[in-house]
Amino acid sequence: MARRFGAQPVLKGVSLQVAAGEFVALLGPSGCGKSTLMRIIAGIEQPDSGRILIQGRDVTALRPAARDVAMVFQSYALYPHLTVAENIAVPLAMRRLSAAQRLPLLGGLLPGARAARGAIAAEVRAAAESLGLGALLARRPGQLSGGQRQRVALARAMVRRPAAFLMDEPLSNLDAALRVHTRREIVGIHRRAGCATLYVTHDQSEAMTMADRVAVMQGGEILQVASPEAIYADPADLRVAAFIGSPRINTLAAEAGADGLVRVAGRPIGLRTTPGPVTLGLRPEALFPAAQGLAVRVEAVEFLGDAVLLHARHEPCGTALVLRLPPERRAGLAAGQKLALGFEPDRALLFGADGRRLPARDVAYA
Repeated sequence: MARRFGAQPVLKGVSLQVAAGEFVALLGPSGCGKSTLMRIIAGIEQPDSGRILIQGRDVTALRPAARDVAMVFQSYALYPHLTVAENIAVPLAMRRLSAAQRLPLLGGLLPGARAARGAIAAEVRAAAESLGLGALLARRPGQLSGGQRQRVALARAMVRRPAAFLMDEPLSNLDAALRVHTRREIVGIHRRAGCATLYVTHDQSEAMTMADRVAVMQGGEILQVASPEAIYADPADLRVAAFIGSPRINTLAAEAGADGLVRVAGRPIGLRTTPGPVTLGLRPEALFPAAQGLAVRVEAVEFLGDAVLLHARHEPCGTALVLRLPPERRAGLAAGQKLALGFEPDRALLFGADGRRLPARDVAYA
């Protein structure tokens, strides 16, 4: 799928599949094209090329209402003049009641309207109760907190029982504690509904804790789609490795000589690969103080309770490095101290000059 705004390409040959019952997080920085992709799937925008299939049905030319998807926005998109119950009931009323049956006063007197309204009210209450909104059904959005408004938007999507959920940064307006609580609720909704869910976010914590698979997107391209564990431990691209992880991955410029030995600042590091320039990637937890290895000077030590972050600088080339150590390793570490750092060879990641990960068959321990 491709999309341009004027001369600017926003989506560049994007392809993504979400299986029935699967939760996929579309993760990337602001401006990478993820919200545009979401809007195209929802039918709010049209692609310049490509197709959208939902449950095997080509919906590319269909209007949003005919696609059987429920979308949750970061702005909630609630009707301010309606109560919580009425907001949640909107998609059911539009689907099950005729225009005449939806009239406020006379509609309830028409044949079949009372039974339909009763069934809708029961489903609304069930959805509201599951999200802790049972006591708020008579309130209007202006009387709710941000977290409560977001849960109303989720309940409204939930009652539709759609073919797919589309969620565009639904937690970005919530405070940190409420985000953690609400993301559990969203995963619970997904599991109860059992339908495909595509969740757009720039927050890697949300993506890694909620999703079955994560699609990392940058510059209008999907760089990798894999489980959260694989995205972290086995990134296919240097941009993926750098985007995922906090503290971020350590990278050092290196060179594989004619003999295949990989050297950093002229010193071999115990790896061998095809000759040429490479980038060595090391997660903070893969490094540790050793008798010999990368020569660094300690710049700061941060105690986090369950871990110690050691900030150091590789003296030969001036590159900043971060180590994550268990708290018992804090003793004896101080700013200004010189250390040698070792690493576990099987956790070292090598990337070629093009940023792509070198395959395991091309890397050996020296």
